Amino acid sequence: MRHLPTRRHSSDRGWTLIELLVVLSLIMILASVAMNQYRLSIRTAEEATLKSNLYRMRDAIDQYFADKGNYPSSIQQLVSDGYLRAVPMDTITRSADTWTTVPAEADPSRPTTDPGIYDVHSGSDATALNGSRYADWD
Repeated sequence: MRHLPTRRHSSDRGWTLIELLVVLSLIMILASVAMNQYRLSIRTAEEATLKSNLYRMRDAIDQYFADKGNYPSSIQQLVSDGYLRAVPMDTITRSADTWTTVPAEADPSRPTTDPGIYDVHSGSDATALNGSRYADWD
């Protein structure tokens, strides 16, 4: 008995090398777009957290001044006096020790006392997504 050659159906054939390369290229393009979007969302979240931390610390400084009539001598004093639970982390430098403080103007009626801190800024020299420096944020 003779075997007749069987016909291959178009569904039986495999992928060609060109088809595989096209599919892999599309997957790589989509993955790179997704990775860039992920990095952008991380940076946006870090900036939002930095803004929130700056607002909370500045509010605590204002409350301290309203209660005591002078500015705190350090950020740590806000924690020890109960105005903050802990010194928040600067999300850009990833440290709670890099905050830059702005001293208050000296009181001419009390020249021997420490004027304290009036404001805080990020200790980072990096540039934000909007082009401004993190250290200059108000």
